[in-house]
Amino acid sequence: MVPFSFAGHALAALPQGALFWPARRALLVADLHFEKASWFARFGQMLPPYDSIATLTALAALVESTGATEIWCLGDSFHDAAGCERLSAHAQEMLRSLTATRRWTWITGNHDIGMVDRCGGEVVAEALVDGLVLRHEAESRETRPELSGHFHPKLRVRVRGRSVSRRCFVATATKLILPAFGALTGGLDAAHPEIVRAVGHDAEALVPVEDRLLRFSLAA
Repeated sequence: MVPFSFAGHALAALPQGALFWPARRALLVADLHFEKASWFARFGQMLPPYDSIATLTALAALVESTGATEIWCLGDSFHDAAGCERLSAHAQEMLRSLTATRRWTWITGNHDIGMVDRCGGEVVAEALVDGLVLRHEAESRETRPELSGHFHPKLRVRVRGRSVSRRCFVATATKLILPAFGALTGGLDAAHPEIVRAVGHDAEALVPVEDRLLRFSLAA
């Protein structure tokens, strides 16, 4: 967990791709994409059906280790609106035990908009929390400080002649995009024009590594 400041708030980036907000004891994650594998299976593309359990196990471990009492999921938590219905009984039990014991808020994204059964928790389109806007996709015209997901940013660099890819946060003075937390999500280059369009040209990629936060200018 690496502390840093964003828009006057003390936050902490976790190597697992989550964000912790100590003042609120809040854990923020984006793009869980529960039941992505089962969605593809409906169309004949068979993938190992373990993505939801893997994501839930990692999320539960972070909730426990951080002591978070608030959980904010920044959209695309399910791969589609019916994703919760397809969760196995074990996965539903895991998720409901989490949502029943914390203040849990689902912010809807483009994949899970319209979901009804979400295994507990509250569903909102976006939220304003202590001056920070929480939504799924960054709004280029938003002037208030904003936390979002959607783009699954990854930093790609060459090290000793080899290409290395790590999920990363993308940050400016007023915008912070979280990486995808889900086990089966892939990623978009942090310097992709769509990300630059959403956050501006002065963005940095932030990569938490143990006790350090590595910063890479995306303009470079």
